[in-house]
Amino acid sequence: MFYIIAGVATLLFILVIIVFKEKPKHPPSRAQSLSYALASPDASYLSSIVRLFKNLNFVLLIITYGLNAGAFYALSTLLNRMVILHYPGEEVNAGRIGLTIVISGMLGAMISGIWLDRTKTYKETTLVVYIMALVGMVVYTLTLNLGHLWVVFITAGAMGFFMTGYLPLGFEFAVELTYPESEGISSGLLNMSAQVFGIIFTISQGQIIDNYGTGPGNIFLCVFLTLGAVLTAFIRADLRRQKANKETPENKPAEEEEEEEEEESKTSKAPTSVLEEHL
Repeated sequence: MFYIIAGVATLLFILVIIVFKEKPKHPPSRAQSLSYALASPDASYLSSIVRLFKNLNFVLLIITYGLNAGAFYALSTLLNRMVILHYPGEEVNAGRIGLTIVISGMLGAMISGIWLDRTKTYKETTLVVYIMALVGMVVYTLTLNLGHLWVVFITAGAMGFFMTGYLPLGFEFAVELTYPESEGISSGLLNMSAQVFGIIFTISQGQIIDNYGTGPGNIFLCVFLTLGAVLTAFIRADLRRQKANKETPENKPAEEEEEEEEEESKTSKAPTSVLEEHL
């Protein structure tokens, strides 16, 4: 099995080196073109991080994303222990429940991404999915000890659908809130938050389960998911990338605008509002 995993990883590594490019020949959108124009060769990684942490909306998103992803990591890590405590001898089905969470989560991530791409309702979609993840966690907590394993399959799948479906939403929302900063830096900070909260939640929930049982352990996660949902409601939908895509330079002839669309990477001019926000 490990040889197969190593082979696939090596193949992907080779494909990344050969196929992937640093950036497309032509920017895919006006916002991306402006991002290239605003990028300074002298800008440091540290200065970018400092600017991001001055963005209150992004700071709130870092916290809420970490709470959701951290709860998911803790739940996935301790799933086998929780299932075995209520259903002794069902180790195989515990693994199948984990597989159900993964598959439903993949579906949730795909659907949420498609919906967000079509509607551009970043805050509304993020908040609804967050609340549904909380509801799924509460239902899972209440049904885990009913004695019906098929119920656990359903509730765990529904929970995974929304908890994993939130992850791509968080990344996309972060890009909107932090434009024109590098997407790699904002994504890295979100991942860091998820790992930190994941470690804290896994250790804490494990201790609670050992001393008080699975119910209090899951309620522990429900409390923090509730906090995350509340904080998400306070995030202002400052969609900077969408604004940059909609804004066009003023007082330009039609022919010049057509040329600009064809060669955005060379002729785009940064809108005053976006530049002011960046500075």
